[in-house]
Amino acid sequence: MIAKSQLARLGLFDAKVPRYTSYPTAPHFNNDVGPDVFGDWISGIKPGSAISLYIHVPFCRRLCWFCACRTQGTQTDNPVIAYVDTLKAELDLLAARLPDGVILSRLHWGGGTPTLLNPDLMRDLAGRILDIVPLGPDAEFSVEIDPNEIDEGRLDALAEAGMNRASIGVQDFDDEIQKTIGRIQSYDTTREAVDMIRARGIASLNADILYGLPHQTKARMTESVQKLLSLSPDRVALYGYAHVPWMAKRQQLIPSDALPTPEQRLDLFDTARRLFMWDNYAEIGIDHFATQDDGLTRALKAGQLKRNFQGYTDDQADVLIGVGASSISRFPQGYAQNAPATGAHTAAIRDGRFSTSRGHRFKGQDILRARLIEALMCDFRINSAEILRDHDVSRAELTGMFEDANRAFAGLLRITDEGLFIPPEARPLTRMIARSFDAYDLSKAGHSSAI
Repeated sequence: MIAKSQLARLGLFDAKVPRYTSYPTAPHFNNDVGPDVFGDWISGIKPGSAISLYIHVPFCRRLCWFCACRTQGTQTDNPVIAYVDTLKAELDLLAARLPDGVILSRLHWGGGTPTLLNPDLMRDLAGRILDIVPLGPDAEFSVEIDPNEIDEGRLDALAEAGMNRASIGVQDFDDEIQKTIGRIQSYDTTREAVDMIRARGIASLNADILYGLPHQTKARMTESVQKLLSLSPDRVALYGYAHVPWMAKRQQLIPSDALPTPEQRLDLFDTARRLFMWDNYAEIGIDHFATQDDGLTRALKAGQLKRNFQGYTDDQADVLIGVGASSISRFPQGYAQNAPATGAHTAAIRDGRFSTSRGHRFKGQDILRARLIEALMCDFRINSAEILRDHDVSRAELTGMFEDANRAFAGLLRITDEGLFIPPEARPLTRMIARSFDAYDLSKAGHSSAI
């Protein structure tokens, strides 16, 4: 790895940059995309094609202080029951627009806490979804599971519905850190949830763990990762905690003076990374790890790894439709986002229309730059032959982009006739390097730390 002093000179420890789960990023969405445009894009899906579907459930029993997602707390089932009715009505609107023969390559329930739903609600919702868009061959149905909010009955319902991948949030197993971030979840509770999941034949398991949390040290990071490894997840997302209390007010409960410095964050990431690598996990992009036989690893080796709002994926579908408040959809034509507030979303659906409140139509070099950024984030390289074949850009212009990026990073990048390559020692800079291909103004977007 490059010396910290050089990383500091290049601005790594001060930079605020996007995570590039989309391009352009969500702060650049506008009001040009509304319900009618969204409906037309759905109607334009090729008949018989495979799409992905994301179902957003924004409710949680407790609001974890570290979380910056759009969530809301509830202690009763009444709002959840009403929300599922809204989801079903939204799915009916979708069904009226979908062309014949469309199937699912991926179905993901996220949140919030989708496992708040009782077993009957789970069966009802899954049944409505699959009546409208059935799972295709080799489809993946994944659900985000809160180990504190799951039981035998709910797991039975999910397994019966076809869930074949579970995703659990760990964050950190240390007691002091859990108390500081408002997320109490013991190792034993997590282990019990994993055992229940696997007892139902669900072998595929994702897990999230965070670095950069308050009071985190290399020793504590090591202990948490080793405990996580004992659960044998197929995939791990090693995310950097984004401390953005100006956006997520609940994060004001987390003492900023207990947070590690950017230099310490880099050490924490490298500590965890080494442990995953020593356990024979493949390194996937900038922050994921997967077993050698996992779909992400196969996609990486085949040059088919993608990046979307859930992170890295092996899904090859061109269309991702988001259902529920604040959900974002991606089409070949652009992005569309539902109304963020649950009330506004519900009101639109009850009025018989999609709640699409903003989005972005691809224009100019958007698709070109999106691919350049995705290639860097997934493969740490840009293949010139692919870009020249698939996009309207000259070799001279592409080479000029490469040279501009290389100058900005003190010649650390490698440029050859084959394309641009980020060497392993420069990979902590990947998000910053990707930013050099971003044509939008990022000065007011309020992104998270580059490391």
